[in-house]
Amino acid sequence: MPVVHLLDYVAGNVRSLANAIEKVGYSIEWITKPADIEKAPTLILPGVGHFGHCLTQFTEGGYLEPIRKHIEAGKPFLGICVGLQALFEGSEECPNVAGLSLIPERLIRFDDRNKSVPHIGWNSAKVARTGHTNKRSFYGLQDGSKYYYVHSYAAPYRIGVLEAAGWTVATAKYGDEQFVGAIGRRNVLATQFHPEKSGAAGLRLLKAFLEGHEWGSLLHTMQAEPDQGLTRRVIACLDVRTNDHGDLVVTKGDQYDVREKAGTAATGLVRNLGKPVDMARKYYEQGADEITFLNITSFRNCPLADLPMLEVLRRTAESVFVPLTIGGGIRATTDSDGSEISALDVATMYFKSGADKVSIGSDAVVAALDFYTNGKRLSGQTAIELISAAYGNQAVVVSVDPKRVYVRSASDTAHTSIQTTNHGPAGERFCWYQCTVRGGRESAEMDVQQLVQAVEAMGAGEILLNCIDKDGSNTGFDIELVREVKRCVKIPVIASSGAGTPAHFAEVFQNTGTDAALGAGMFHRGEHTVKDVKDHLLDQGLLVRQLE
Repeated sequence: MPVVHLLDYVAGNVRSLANAIEKVGYSIEWITKPADIEKAPTLILPGVGHFGHCLTQFTEGGYLEPIRKHIEAGKPFLGICVGLQALFEGSEECPNVAGLSLIPERLIRFDDRNKSVPHIGWNSAKVARTGHTNKRSFYGLQDGSKYYYVHSYAAPYRIGVLEAAGWTVATAKYGDEQFVGAIGRRNVLATQFHPEKSGAAGLRLLKAFLEGHEWGSLLHTMQAEPDQGLTRRVIACLDVRTNDHGDLVVTKGDQYDVREKAGTAATGLVRNLGKPVDMARKYYEQGADEITFLNITSFRNCPLADLPMLEVLRRTAESVFVPLTIGGGIRATTDSDGSEISALDVATMYFKSGADKVSIGSDAVVAALDFYTNGKRLSGQTAIELISAAYGNQAVVVSVDPKRVYVRSASDTAHTSIQTTNHGPAGERFCWYQCTVRGGRESAEMDVQQLVQAVEAMGAGEILLNCIDKDGSNTGFDIELVREVKRCVKIPVIASSGAGTPAHFAEVFQNTGTDAALGAGMFHRGEHTVKDVKDHLLDQGLLVRQLE
C-alpha cells in the first residue's frame, strides 16, 4: 500500500483524516519531527483552530522552513483548513503572525451582521470554467457537490487576481461574500473545507490528489449548474446509554424519560433502539450532514481511557466521513486512579478518537452563572474557554435544555419573556424559557437568553437548542424558542426536540433563521429517513446537500 506522510501537531481530529486516506488506499506515516519532512515524498498538513496558535506551533516546533522547502522542491503538498490559511501572508485573526506568504493575500473575518459566524456546514467549491478548465474537474471537484466547511476567517476572492499568478481557484459563497474554497498550483493543493468530513465528494478529492490526477472529467450527474451557498444541515442524533443488561444502546426519551411506559412488554426498561455504530453508519448512508452522540450514562467507575464512547467514536470514524459531535462528560474530573483530569484533556481524548466537536451541557450553565456573578468577566478557566482556545470555537457546542415557564404578563418575571401564541394551561399569554441541568431534572435561575449570550462570550461556536416541552412529542420544533435564541447570538444554532415529520424540518427552516435542525426518534423508529427529510426540503425550495 503506498504511503503518505501526515503532520500531527495535535490539530484536533486527525484520526478521521487518517481514516479517509486509508479508505482511498494509502497508508499513513506520521511526521513527528522536522527532519521527517525532508524524507516525505507527499506531505499533508491538516489544521483546525486559531491561525496564530497553529502557525506559532509550526514555527516553534521547527516545521515552517522544512514545509517551505518541501513545497519549493516541487513535492506534492496538501493543506487543509488552517493548512490552506498557512500558505497566505497572514490573517486578521492574528495580525502579528506571518504565514508562508506563498500567496501574497490576507484572510479576513466573515461579516456577522447578516449571518452566523463561524461558517459551519456544507458549501460549494466551484472552479471558474474558462479556457482549459472548461468541462474539466480540478482534483475531482464537481460543480454540483457540497463540501464541509468550518471557519470564521477566509481569503476573499477577487476575479482573476490569483489566476494571474498561475493559481487555479475554486470558490464558495457565504451570504454576499465570495471566498477561496480550494486553490492549487503545480505541486500544491489546499482546501478551506475538510475533505475527510465531506463524504464521497471529499474522498474523491483525496484520491485524485494522492494519485496525482490534477485534471479529470466532470461527472455527468454533477454537471448541472449548482446553487452556491450554505445548505440547510440535517443532523441525526443518537442518545447513547447502557441498558438494563449493560449493553451500550441508542435510546430515546419522552421529555427525557428513556424507560418504556407501562402497558408494554418491556415496561420500565431502558428503550433499546439499536447499536450506536451501526445506526450512525445507516444515517451517514442516508445522507445525514452530521452525526451527534449524546452520552447519557455516567460510567463513574470506568478509567477515562477505557470509556465505551471512545471506542464508539473510533469505530464510527472508520466508515462515517461527516462531522461527529460527542456530548456528555466533557468536564474536569477525577480518574479511577485518583488523578485529576482537566476538561481540555477529556476533550482531547474524544478528538483523538474521532470527534470533531464536543458538546457541553450542565457545566455551561454553572459557568454562565459565575460569568454574571463576576460582572460578565471571563475567568479563562471554564471548559468552554480552555477547549475553544486550544481547538477553536467551532469545536465547542453548548447543549441547552430550557423549559417554558408561563406568566400572565411580562412584568410578572424579571426574566426575558415573549408573548406566545401557545398559551399556558391557565390561558397565560407570556412565557420565559428557564434553563435546566442534570438532564432536565433541576432548574437554574437563568433564562435561555442569558445562557446563550454568556457561552458565546466564552467562546462557544454553536448552540444545540433542545426544548424539554417538545422532547419526544413529534409535534414539531418550538419555533418561538428557536427564533428568540437566533435573535440573541451571532453563532450558529441547531434546532432540536419535537421533530416528527419532514414537514417539521421545513417549518423550522422557513420560519426561523436556524442553521441546522436535528432529528432522533423519527429516524430511529424508521418512520422517516434522512433522505425523506432532504427530499421534502428540496421540494420546498430549500438548499440541501444531496447524497452522492
